[in-house]
Amino acid sequence: MNTEPLTLALWQTPYAATPAEALQGLDDEAAQARAQGAQLLVCPEMGLTGYAIGAERVQALAEPADGALAQAVAGTAQRHGIAVVYGYPEHHPQGKPFNAVQVIGPDGARLMNYRKTHLYGGLDHAQFSAGDTAPQVFEWRGWRLGLLICYDVEFPETVRLLALQGVDAVLVPTANMAAFDEVQNLLVPARACENRVFVAYANACGHEPGMHYGGLSTVAGPEGGVLSRAGRDGELLFATLTREALDGARRSSPWSARRPDLYGPLAV
Repeated sequence: MNTEPLTLALWQTPYAATPAEALQGLDDEAAQARAQGAQLLVCPEMGLTGYAIGAERVQALAEPADGALAQAVAGTAQRHGIAVVYGYPEHHPQGKPFNAVQVIGPDGARLMNYRKTHLYGGLDHAQFSAGDTAPQVFEWRGWRLGLLICYDVEFPETVRLLALQGVDAVLVPTANMAAFDEVQNLLVPARACENRVFVAYANACGHEPGMHYGGLSTVAGPEGGVLSRAGRDGELLFATLTREALDGARRSSPWSARRPDLYGPLAV
Protein backbone atom coordinates (compact mmCIF):
# COMPACT_ATOMS: atom_id res chain seq x y z
CA MET A 1 0.00 0.00 0.00
CA ASN A 2 1.22 3.48 -0.89
CA THR A 3 1.89 5.46 2.30
CA GLU A 4 2.61 8.79 0.61
CA PRO A 5 0.63 11.75 2.03
CA LEU A 6 -2.13 13.29 -0.08
CA THR A 7 -2.36 17.08 -0.13
CA LEU A 8 -5.76 18.57 -0.94
CA ALA A 9 -6.66 22.10 -1.95
CA LEU A 10 -10.27 23.26 -1.44
CA TRP A 11 -11.35 26.14 -3.67
CA GLN A 12 -13.82 28.25 -1.68
CA THR A 13 -15.19 30.80 -4.12
CA PRO A 14 -18.22 32.88 -5.11
CA TYR A 15 -19.97 31.54 -8.19
CA ALA A 16 -18.86 33.02 -11.51
CA ALA A 17 -21.34 34.63 -13.88
CA THR A 18 -20.69 32.13 -16.69
CA PRO A 19 -19.08 28.71 -17.15
CA ALA A 20 -16.32 30.36 -19.20
CA GLU A 21 -15.43 32.62 -16.27
CA ALA A 22 -15.61 29.67 -13.87
CA LEU A 23 -13.26 27.64 -16.06
CA GLN A 24 -10.75 30.51 -16.19
CA GLY A 25 -10.90 30.80 -12.41
CA LEU A 26 -10.45 27.06 -12.08
CA ASP A 27 -7.37 27.16 -14.31
CA ASP A 28 -5.84 29.93 -12.22
CA GLU A 29 -6.58 28.17 -8.92
CA ALA A 30 -5.35 24.81 -10.19
CA ALA A 31 -2.03 26.40 -11.10
CA GLN A 32 -1.75 27.97 -7.65
CA ALA A 33 -2.81 24.79 -5.86
CA ARG A 34 -0.26 22.67 -7.67
CA ALA A 35 2.47 25.24 -7.11
CA GLN A 36 1.79 24.96 -3.38
CA GLY A 37 2.03 21.18 -3.38
CA ALA A 38 -1.55 19.98 -3.78
CA GLN A 39 -2.22 16.85 -5.80
CA LEU A 40 -6.01 17.23 -5.82
CA LEU A 41 -8.28 20.30 -6.02
CA VAL A 42 -11.88 20.16 -4.74
CA CYS A 43 -14.39 22.75 -6.01
CA PRO A 44 -17.88 23.65 -4.65
CA GLU A 45 -21.18 22.05 -5.63
CA MET A 46 -22.19 22.98 -9.20
CA GLY A 47 -19.00 25.02 -9.23
CA LEU A 48 -18.76 25.51 -13.00
CA THR A 49 -22.30 26.78 -13.63
CA GLY A 50 -23.64 28.23 -10.39
CA TYR A 51 -26.13 26.55 -8.10
CA ALA A 52 -29.21 28.80 -7.64
CA ILE A 53 -29.62 29.56 -11.35
CA GLY A 54 -33.13 28.22 -12.02
CA ALA A 55 -34.42 25.06 -13.66
CA GLU A 56 -34.35 26.43 -17.22
CA ARG A 57 -30.71 27.48 -17.04
CA VAL A 58 -29.69 24.22 -15.36
CA GLN A 59 -31.38 22.35 -18.19
CA ALA A 60 -29.70 24.54 -20.81
CA LEU A 61 -26.23 23.98 -19.31
CA ALA A 62 -26.61 20.25 -18.62
CA GLU A 63 -24.29 17.92 -20.48
CA PRO A 64 -23.08 14.32 -20.35
CA ALA A 65 -20.19 13.30 -18.13
CA ASP A 66 -17.83 13.44 -21.11
CA GLY A 67 -19.13 16.78 -22.41
CA ALA A 68 -17.47 20.11 -23.07
CA LEU A 69 -17.03 20.99 -19.39
CA ALA A 70 -15.32 17.67 -18.72
CA GLN A 71 -13.00 18.23 -21.67
CA ALA A 72 -12.13 21.73 -20.46
CA VAL A 73 -11.44 20.48 -16.92
CA ALA A 74 -9.30 17.66 -18.35
CA GLY A 75 -7.22 20.27 -20.15
CA THR A 76 -6.71 22.19 -16.90
CA ALA A 77 -5.82 19.01 -15.01
CA GLN A 78 -3.26 18.00 -17.62
CA ARG A 79 -1.84 21.51 -17.96
CA HIS A 80 -1.11 21.80 -14.24
CA GLY A 81 -0.63 18.15 -13.27
CA ILE A 82 -3.39 18.09 -10.67
CA ALA A 83 -6.59 16.07 -10.17
CA VAL A 84 -9.81 18.12 -10.08
CA VAL A 85 -13.13 17.41 -8.34
CA TYR A 86 -15.81 19.65 -9.84
CA GLY A 87 -19.59 19.97 -9.76
CA TYR A 88 -21.79 20.31 -12.85
CA PRO A 89 -25.34 19.58 -14.12
CA GLU A 90 -25.37 16.15 -15.76
CA HIS A 91 -27.85 15.56 -18.57
CA HIS A 92 -30.69 13.16 -17.75
CA PRO A 93 -32.55 11.83 -20.80
CA GLN A 94 -35.71 11.05 -18.83
CA GLY A 95 -36.01 14.07 -16.56
CA LYS A 96 -34.39 17.05 -14.88
CA PRO A 97 -30.58 17.02 -14.85
CA PHE A 98 -28.62 15.42 -12.04
CA ASN A 99 -26.61 17.50 -9.59
CA ALA A 100 -23.32 15.73 -10.25
CA VAL A 101 -19.67 15.78 -9.29
CA GLN A 102 -16.81 14.30 -11.30
CA VAL A 103 -13.13 13.61 -10.66
CA ILE A 104 -10.63 14.06 -13.47
CA GLY A 105 -7.04 12.94 -12.96
CA PRO A 106 -3.89 14.84 -13.88
CA ASP A 107 -3.66 12.77 -17.06
CA GLY A 108 -7.13 13.95 -18.12
CA ALA A 109 -8.84 10.62 -17.39
CA ARG A 110 -12.29 10.61 -15.79
CA LEU A 111 -11.95 8.69 -12.50
CA MET A 112 -15.41 8.80 -10.91
CA ASN A 113 -18.81 10.44 -11.39
CA TYR A 114 -21.44 10.72 -8.65
CA ARG A 115 -24.99 12.11 -8.64
CA LYS A 116 -26.42 13.77 -5.52
CA THR A 117 -28.87 11.35 -3.91
CA HIS A 118 -30.40 13.55 -1.18
CA LEU A 119 -31.99 16.72 -2.57
CA TYR A 120 -32.46 19.66 -0.21
CA GLY A 121 -35.48 21.95 -0.25
CA GLY A 122 -37.58 23.35 -3.05
CA LEU A 123 -34.69 24.70 -5.12
CA ASP A 124 -32.90 21.36 -5.38
CA HIS A 125 -36.13 19.55 -6.23
CA ALA A 126 -37.10 22.17 -8.83
CA GLN A 127 -33.77 21.99 -10.63
CA PHE A 128 -32.59 18.39 -10.32
CA SER A 129 -33.41 14.72 -10.35
CA ALA A 130 -32.09 12.70 -7.42
CA GLY A 131 -29.43 10.13 -8.19
CA ASP A 132 -30.41 6.56 -7.41
CA THR A 133 -26.95 4.99 -7.16
CA ALA A 134 -25.15 4.75 -3.83
CA PRO A 135 -21.68 6.32 -3.61
CA GLN A 136 -18.77 4.10 -4.52
CA VAL A 137 -15.08 4.10 -3.61
CA PHE A 138 -12.35 4.65 -6.19
CA GLU A 139 -8.60 4.37 -5.69
CA TRP A 140 -6.05 7.01 -6.64
CA ARG A 141 -2.40 7.37 -5.58
CA GLY A 142 -2.91 4.54 -3.09
CA TRP A 143 -5.82 6.33 -1.37
CA ARG A 144 -9.40 5.04 -1.34
CA LEU A 145 -11.64 8.02 -2.01
CA GLY A 146 -15.40 8.61 -2.13
CA LEU A 147 -17.71 11.41 -3.24
CA LEU A 148 -20.80 12.99 -1.71
CA ILE A 149 -22.55 16.29 -2.45
CA CYS A 150 -23.69 18.81 0.18
CA TYR A 151 -26.85 17.50 1.94
CA ASP A 152 -25.71 13.89 1.44
CA VAL A 153 -23.10 14.21 4.20
CA GLU A 154 -25.75 15.19 6.74
CA PHE A 155 -27.06 11.61 6.64
CA PRO A 156 -24.82 9.30 8.69
CA GLU A 157 -25.67 6.38 6.45
CA THR A 158 -23.89 7.86 3.43
CA VAL A 159 -20.47 8.17 5.01
CA ARG A 160 -20.88 4.85 6.83
CA LEU A 161 -21.66 3.18 3.50
CA LEU A 162 -18.41 4.50 2.06
CA ALA A 163 -16.54 3.52 5.22
CA LEU A 164 -17.83 -0.03 4.89
CA GLN A 165 -16.24 -0.05 1.43
CA GLY A 166 -12.90 0.89 3.00
CA VAL A 167 -12.83 4.59 2.13
CA ASP A 168 -9.96 6.70 3.47
CA ALA A 169 -11.27 10.16 2.60
CA VAL A 170 -14.68 11.53 1.59
CA LEU A 171 -14.69 14.57 -0.72
CA VAL A 172 -17.80 16.76 -0.46
CA PRO A 173 -18.46 19.68 -2.82
CA THR A 174 -21.21 21.81 -1.26
CA ALA A 175 -23.21 25.03 -1.43
CA ASN A 176 -24.17 25.32 2.22
CA MET A 177 -25.89 28.51 3.35
CA ALA A 178 -24.63 30.77 6.14
CA ALA A 179 -27.57 29.83 8.38
CA PHE A 180 -26.36 26.23 8.65
CA ASP A 181 -22.85 26.43 10.09
CA GLU A 182 -23.59 23.40 12.27
CA VAL A 183 -22.69 21.23 9.29
CA GLN A 184 -19.09 22.47 9.19
CA ASN A 185 -18.78 22.90 12.97
CA LEU A 186 -20.42 19.66 14.11
CA LEU A 187 -21.49 17.21 11.45
CA VAL A 188 -18.38 17.09 9.25
CA PRO A 189 -16.05 16.40 12.22
CA ALA A 190 -18.57 13.88 13.59
CA ARG A 191 -18.76 11.98 10.29
CA ALA A 192 -14.98 11.84 10.17
CA CYS A 193 -14.64 10.67 13.77
CA GLU A 194 -17.41 8.07 13.84
CA ASN A 195 -16.08 6.45 10.67
CA ARG A 196 -12.33 7.01 11.21
CA VAL A 197 -11.92 8.74 7.84
CA PHE A 198 -10.93 12.15 6.51
CA VAL A 199 -13.79 14.39 5.32
CA ALA A 200 -13.09 17.38 3.04
CA TYR A 201 -16.06 19.77 2.70
CA ALA A 202 -15.53 22.41 -0.02
CA ASN A 203 -18.13 25.19 0.26
CA ALA A 204 -19.06 28.20 -1.84
CA CYS A 205 -19.10 31.75 -0.50
CA GLY A 206 -20.73 35.00 -1.55
CA HIS A 207 -24.25 35.36 -2.92
CA GLU A 208 -26.61 34.21 -5.62
CA PRO A 209 -30.24 35.42 -5.87
CA GLY A 210 -31.88 34.51 -2.58
CA MET A 211 -28.83 32.62 -1.36
CA HIS A 212 -25.98 33.56 0.99
CA TYR A 213 -23.30 30.89 1.14
CA GLY A 214 -21.42 30.44 4.39
CA GLY A 215 -17.90 29.43 3.42
CA LEU A 216 -16.08 27.77 6.34
CA SER A 217 -14.81 24.99 4.09
CA THR A 218 -13.47 22.30 6.41
CA VAL A 219 -11.15 19.31 6.38
CA ALA A 220 -11.67 17.03 9.38
CA GLY A 221 -9.31 14.27 10.45
CA PRO A 222 -10.20 10.69 11.39
CA GLU A 223 -10.38 11.50 15.11
CA GLY A 224 -12.73 14.44 14.52
CA GLY A 225 -10.18 17.24 14.77
CA VAL A 226 -10.34 20.08 12.27
CA LEU A 227 -7.17 20.01 10.16
CA SER A 228 -7.99 23.14 8.21
CA ARG A 229 -10.87 25.60 7.97
CA ALA A 230 -11.50 28.60 5.73
CA GLY A 231 -13.15 31.88 6.66
CA ARG A 232 -16.21 33.39 5.00
CA ASP A 233 -14.59 34.79 1.86
CA GLY A 234 -12.84 33.37 -1.18
CA GLU A 235 -9.86 31.24 -0.23
CA LEU A 236 -7.69 28.33 -1.35
CA LEU A 237 -7.55 26.01 1.65
CA PHE A 238 -4.92 23.29 2.05
CA ALA A 239 -4.71 20.12 4.12
CA THR A 240 -2.39 17.12 3.99
CA LEU A 241 -3.80 13.66 4.70
CA THR A 242 -1.40 11.09 6.11
CA ARG A 243 -1.61 7.35 6.43
CA GLU A 244 -0.11 7.61 9.92
CA ALA A 245 -3.05 9.71 11.16
CA LEU A 246 -5.52 7.30 9.58
CA ASP A 247 -3.87 4.19 11.01
CA GLY A 248 -3.51 5.78 14.45
CA ALA A 249 -7.19 6.68 14.60
CA ARG A 250 -8.25 3.24 13.47
CA ARG A 251 -6.36 1.56 16.29
CA SER A 252 -9.00 2.97 18.65
CA SER A 253 -11.97 2.45 16.34
CA PRO A 254 -15.21 1.13 17.89
CA TRP A 255 -15.98 -0.84 14.75
CA SER A 256 -15.14 -4.22 16.29
CA ALA A 257 -18.11 -3.73 18.63
CA ARG A 258 -20.62 -3.08 15.85
CA ARG A 259 -23.81 -5.20 15.88
CA PRO A 260 -25.08 -5.25 12.26
CA ASP A 261 -27.61 -7.92 13.23
CA LEU A 262 -29.47 -5.25 15.24
CA TYR A 263 -29.42 -2.49 12.63
CA GLY A 264 -32.02 -3.78 10.18
CA PRO A 265 -34.64 -1.14 11.11
CA LEU A 266 -32.24 1.61 9.96
CA ALA A 267 -32.95 0.63 6.37
CA VAL A 268 -36.72 1.12 6.74
